Amino acid sequence: MVRVLATGVFDIIHLGHLHYLEESKKLGDELVVIVATDNTVRRRKHEPITPEAMRLELVQGLKPVDRAVLGKDGADIYEIVTEIEPDIITIGFDQPFEPEKMEADLRSRGIEAKVIRMAHLDHDLDGTRKIIRKVIEFHSADKRLSVVERR
Repeated sequence: MVRVLATGVFDIIHLGHLHYLEESKKLGDELVVIVATDNTVRRRKHEPITPEAMRLELVQGLKPVDRAVLGKDGADIYEIVTEIEPDIITIGFDQPFEPEKMEADLRSRGIEAKVIRMAHLDHDLDGTRKIIRKVIEFHSADKRLSVVERR
């Protein structure tokens, strides 16, 4: 059995997330997904919109996902990887990791996993920030239209 590990924030689930997980699942028999904790998201990216428990439940409910687990807050990003024991680790196109360096770091810990960077899904709503911008633009346009209609 080939176990694939995918990781991410998964704040506001979108097609980019689904594509990443579907393509990751194709690489093996079991897909385990690590969902970043709120503290990790704050430290590395931004204030999460959706709390970690909700993000975990949403990811677990996605068809390609066999099991979703909440990440750990510690400085050692490989601690949970050691527990899961994946054969393959997929990283998103925008994740700031280099596959070769990750593989070397993993080998130094006795983990022989292949690291694969997944392709980008080119879609206008393939990112959380893009979705937020579109909602803000829509809301702003809606407010302007309401003001004009009242005149």
